[in-house]
Amino acid sequence: MDADFPDGWTIGRVRSVSGDAEALLLSFERLVVVEQYGAADYDVLQPDVILAFHDLRLARADDDWFMGQLDADGSVVCWASYGPDLAEAIRGL
Repeated sequence: MDADFPDGWTIGRVRSVSGDAEALLLSFERLVVVEQYGAADYDVLQPDVILAFHDLRLARADDDWFMGQLDADGSVVCWASYGPDLAEAIRGL
C-alpha cells in the first residue's frame, strides 16, 4: 500500500511524534465519513492516507486531517477536521 505522506513524513516519524510505537498505516479502501453538526447525514470523504492510533484514526482528505474512530463495520467515522498540518493533528490526539 502506497501512502502519500506529507513531505518529510514516514510511518516512523508518525510513531515518533505521536509517541505511539504501534501507529499503523491503514488501507484507505474503506468508507470514511465526517459527521456534520446538526445534521443526520454524513459527508463521504475520499482519503489518501489513514493512520491508526489505538482507538483513534486520522484520515487525510482534500489536504485536511480528520479525526475519528473505526466503526464496527470497518469504516471510519470522523467528527472534525484538524487542519492541513499533520503534526498539529497528531497533537490533537
